[in-house]
Amino acid sequence: MADHHRGATGGGGGYGDLQRGGGMHGEAQQQQKQGAMMTALKAATAATFGGSMLVLSGLILAGTVIALTVATPVLVIFSPVLVPAAIALALMAAGFVTSGGLGVAALSVFSWMYKYLTGKHPPGADQLDHAKARLASKARDIKDAAQHRIDQAQGS
Repeated sequence: MADHHRGATGGGGGYGDLQRGGGMHGEAQQQQKQGAMMTALKAATAATFGGSMLVLSGLILAGTVIALTVATPVLVIFSPVLVPAAIALALMAAGFVTSGGLGVAALSVFSWMYKYLTGKHPPGADQLDHAKARLASKARDIKDAAQHRIDQAQGS
């Protein structure tokens, strides 16, 4: 009998419990439907976008073929002029790029030298000082060895 009262108050297993539980189950179904709709929407968008890109690529391919068909005779007729002109333009462009690159390199070297000579200690100054010291040491060693040989030659 105690079980009968518990069911009537909504404590367990009654009709009210099914209604409340059904609400949670309904929300899960609704979220699942929304997820499926989002997936379908994404698939439709991707298919539309992919189809559009496919059509555009086909149109571009057709336009390229038509342009090459029209331009080929013109290129063949003017090739004795166009080929040397293209070579000259390529050489001029290479010259300008090389000139600009060497100019930037020269400016950076001058900037480094200025910083080094004014004592601002630019990157690599320690290596330069070490190399200078080693070179001076070797020069001193060679001078001493030469002086020793001269002294030996004069003593004999």
